[in-house]
Amino acid sequence: MSSVFHRVENRPLPVAVRAEGSCVWDAEGKRYLDAAGGAIVVGIGHGDRDVAASMEEQASAVAFAHGTQFTTPALEAYAAELAPLLPMEAPRVYPVSGGSEAVETALKLARTYHLARGDSGRHKVIARWGSYHGNTLGALDASGRPPLRAPYGPWLGRVVHVPAANEYRCPFDTHPQGCGERHAELLERAILEEGPDSVACFIAEPVVGATLGAVAPPDGYWPAVREVCSRHGVLLVADEVMTGFGRTGAWFGSDHWGLRPDILTAGKGASSGYWPLGLTVCSGEIFEAVVAGGFVHGFTNSHSAVGAAVGRAVLAKLRDGGLVEASRIKGERLLKELSEALADEPHVGDVRGLGLMIGIELVADRQTKAPFARAEHVTEGVLAAARESGLLLYPSPGGADGTNGDAFMLGPPFVITDEELTEAVEKTHAAIVAAASPARP
Repeated sequence: MSSVFHRVENRPLPVAVRAEGSCVWDAEGKRYLDAAGGAIVVGIGHGDRDVAASMEEQASAVAFAHGTQFTTPALEAYAAELAPLLPMEAPRVYPVSGGSEAVETALKLARTYHLARGDSGRHKVIARWGSYHGNTLGALDASGRPPLRAPYGPWLGRVVHVPAANEYRCPFDTHPQGCGERHAELLERAILEEGPDSVACFIAEPVVGATLGAVAPPDGYWPAVREVCSRHGVLLVADEVMTGFGRTGAWFGSDHWGLRPDILTAGKGASSGYWPLGLTVCSGEIFEAVVAGGFVHGFTNSHSAVGAAVGRAVLAKLRDGGLVEASRIKGERLLKELSEALADEPHVGDVRGLGLMIGIELVADRQTKAPFARAEHVTEGVLAAARESGLLLYPSPGGADGTNGDAFMLGPPFVITDEELTEAVEKTHAAIVAAASPARP
């Protein structure tokens, strides 16, 4: 009997004993093609010895130095090498231990910026439904995923939410014309209703991750949203925890639209899973306003020397190995082959994504886009069938209306081979057929 409080208790978990490239092996010798990159985390591949060596080398030199007492060569070098890649002017990097911490840091930083400028009334956060920003309380309150919020409802409710930008289920009668601008109008309406002098920031994912399943906004969305935020003095926070570090085929999801956020959060691919690492980055303007009065915030393990060494080693792999470009090229192939393979499947409503961040939405009726009832657990059935065949996928249920809807994601390591891409397509198709067949007409 295990003494571990596992994240999954309704089924036995295999024991992972080895991982290399795009594959994981369990204690029974079974191989799994990790088409999910864990939780859309692993970019450079499993089992990279150079990254492991960087971790050992730094831990042997300085394993821990508190951020209020020391900086380290690893941290300074990492920030200097990362800065030119970030979509903002004169960026300052605040490393933490994961995406949720990064979002908490970003929200506090937005509030502190306005306090430093004498705008003490600006405290409200606006986010989107159909979003996910983390599981700490501030991040969860910003998240627009009802099932995750429900148990903690009495502790939530300070964040204002606007509709998700989901082109597959767009509610506008003029769709597909001007959808981005319409969403920007809804954001502006929310700002005006709350009072512009009370709104601190707007936070959103450049491409929505697990809540909707790799949903990109229309091209006009981000330019229009950026203009609205700038005009009303509202800071724009880009949550790049899932979309950063090459996942969408660009260094950051923001790059696809030329978006320049005021604050950016990152995680997951920043360390490719080799170390618990998240990042909050602000522009030089934000930093200069805040630094004079200080930032009342911090974590024991922020500014980690070992985390910075790992992040720097991962950055080198992405840059020197051409892996961001590989994500774009392989993602285009995977999206094309999945679209072709699933074209005649009656319960596949949409296949979408950017780079190696791809979502597949399943529907009960392809013509009306009516979802399966959540109680049918179609997503779970697909993942179980895939797992049985040795393929790992990532769940994205509930996207149709916040409760119902079935989708899942593929987000394999950027080192996935051509043969493995073919395997992922074939096994994904087979899993959908196996799981949806009872509901077939």
